[in-house]
Formats: sequence, structure tokens, C-alpha cells
Amino acid sequence: MNFQKYLAEMLGAFALTLGVYLSLSLGMPLATPFVAALILGLGVYTLGPISGAHFNPAISIAMAGVKKLKWEVAFFYVISQFVGALLAMYFADFMMSGGGVDLTAGNDLKIGIAEALGAGVLAFGVAAATYKKVHEAASGITVAWSLLLGILLSSGFSNGIVNPAVALGLGSLSYMYVLGPIVGAFLAARLYKYLAGAK
Repeated sequence: MNFQKYLAEMLGAFALTLGVYLSLSLGMPLATPFVAALILGLGVYTLGPISGAHFNPAISIAMAGVKKLKWEVAFFYVISQFVGALLAMYFADFMMSGGGVDLTAGNDLKIGIAEALGAGVLAFGVAAATYKKVHEAASGITVAWSLLLGILLSSGFSNGIVNPAVALGLGSLSYMYVLGPIVGAFLAARLYKYLAGAK
């Protein structure tokens, strides 16, 4: 078993969750969607060669759904991502003495649709990079911008998280924040596979 890739996914989810958590809590000069996009873009370039830099259970499940990742590997990716997000939450809570993020986690269908749309946009960009339809040097930018756009599109109707692990780390976990991104990412990856004519 290649533990490096699971550790890379845990580290990536930790960094992504921590960045979003601190951005929301401390009012950083850069808007939270941009913070998330920068972290993910850097992760694609630094950890992508190790694990693929999913950092998101919805993306891992979507990539398994289009046979770009084995299901058993996806299972351990998802576990690693949730562990990383939880560690980020505990670390941020400790550093801020419990005065962190307070997000409402609703279960309205509109939230699920918004999260599905956002994760779908992200998965579309990830699929383009995975199927090598964008230049390798631009893969991090493509994925980062896909996340940025996905967050911006979904945030009008939800908390704009598009990542079940990060939702857990931010205390915004509900059925819609889990199922929405998974369904949206899965369908978008399947659509891209069809459009790309991939087998």
C-alpha cells in the first residue's frame, strides 16, 4: 500500500480546510474563494504527481466513476481527506481558542443543487487535466480556476463549499453538503469523459 498518496491527500485536505477556515474567521485581505483556489492550484503542482491532488471526496468518487482511480484507492482517499479536514478544524480551533467559523448547514434542495453545480464545475476542470486535454503546465491553473468558479457559482444559494471534507472541517456538514458535491462531480466527470471520447 502506497501510504504517501494517502498522506498527500490528507495534507491537501488539511491545507484547504485550514485556509478556508482562517480566511472566514480572520477576514483575510483576499476573498475566501481565491484563497481556496490558490491552495488547490499549488496542491496540484506540488502534490498532484503523488496523489492527483483531489483533496475532495466528491472528486475522488468522480474519478473512480470514470475509471481514473481504483475504487479501493478512492475509499482510502476519502478517509484521508476527512481526517485531514478534521485535523485542520481542531488545529484552527486550538489556535483561535474556539472563536472560529460558525456556518449554518441547511438541508434545502437548493443547497444541494448549488453544491452539485459548484462541484460539477470543479470536476469538469479536474477531468480536463486528468484526460490531458489541457497542457500539463496549466493543470494547476485550470483546476484552481475551476474551483474558484464553482465556489462563486454555488455561493449564491449555499455556503459555496463544494467539498464534503471541508464542509465537515467548517462545521457545515449536512446531507446536501455531502450528496450535492458527490452527485455533481460524478455527473460532470462522466459528461467530460463522453465529450472527450475517452474509453
